[in-house]
Amino acid sequence: MLTKEQVLQSLQSLIDPQYGQSITQLNLVKDVMIKEGNVSLTYITTVEEERYKENARKAVTETLKTLGAEQMHIRFRMITDHERQQINEQLQDPSAPKAAQTPKAAPAAPAAPSGSILGPDSKVKFIAVASGKGGVGKSTVTVNLAVALARKGKKVGIIDADIYGFSIPDMMGVEDQPKLEDNTIIPIEKYGVKIISMGFFVQDNAPVIWRGPMLGKMLRNFFSEVSWGELDYMLLDLPPGTGDIALDVHQMLPHSKEIIVTTPHATAAFVAARAGAMAVHTNHEILGIVENMSYYECKSCGSKDYVFGKGGGAKLADELHSELLAQLPLGAPDNHISEADYSPSVYKEQTPTGQLYLEIADKVIRKLES
Repeated sequence: MLTKEQVLQSLQSLIDPQYGQSITQLNLVKDVMIKEGNVSLTYITTVEEERYKENARKAVTETLKTLGAEQMHIRFRMITDHERQQINEQLQDPSAPKAAQTPKAAPAAPAAPSGSILGPDSKVKFIAVASGKGGVGKSTVTVNLAVALARKGKKVGIIDADIYGFSIPDMMGVEDQPKLEDNTIIPIEKYGVKIISMGFFVQDNAPVIWRGPMLGKMLRNFFSEVSWGELDYMLLDLPPGTGDIALDVHQMLPHSKEIIVTTPHATAAFVAARAGAMAVHTNHEILGIVENMSYYECKSCGSKDYVFGKGGGAKLADELHSELLAQLPLGAPDNHISEADYSPSVYKEQTPTGQLYLEIADKVIRKLES
């Protein structure tokens, strides 16, 4: 069986272009995870050159194949100033233990202090909401599940981790901006849910043009620099797919649970299986599947029209050995802009769909608090 030590040892021959030493001796290979022959790792680069990354990816892939690895997920990020300082100190003191002998399991970030939601004494239950592709209603599910949990008396927060496609503030009808008190961000609260999003820090809906390391840093700030107070549940609205942010979340929150959102269409469920496979690969428990847009119900006659087909959610749940938590209808909340507490995407508690979200909340609570 392939081990982490074997992976690191096999990569010793790869030399960093700036320091002229082995990448494993310099501790530039991190977050090595192995499951059933599949290997994922983070490769820290000291130079910002795409050709170097291409050559490095090819070298790592070929090396791991010789060890018997079946699939490889290699994530590149630029070295941080703190990591450079560590390397410089190591090179000045050759007698110091080599970094490869004590590899660190997390990205370069300080340990969470006691009292933080990421701290060792934190009792917050993290739920990541994921999907294989965009447009399936993942953010709608995140928002309404958070509100449903709050309606059940739970203390809930949302981190809009879809940093490129942030939408939570708009969906919840939030127009206020977070305030800064004692260098700490105070999240906006609505419907009993505390909210933080990249949307609060972008003017006029401007696009976010950032590379992976900056995205990871912003995400860590959402955890460490926001005054969340006491929480029972933290929901994370992940970007669709299995990119850098999803991987960062899985590495930062090793005990988080996951809900996968899909539509009943067979292709959507097939794509969503990738997000589920990533959760399984990184040892994250899947709480269940939510099938959104399952049918359209005629308001006058009550008949159901299965616009996107049938069976995708059930098939996905079976494939991931999980539970189909709910089948939600196609539609939008009957909210009016003139209402005092308007939001375009939150269902009222007494509506049929609002009741379905309360049932999902009950299932989640039973799973996590039994």
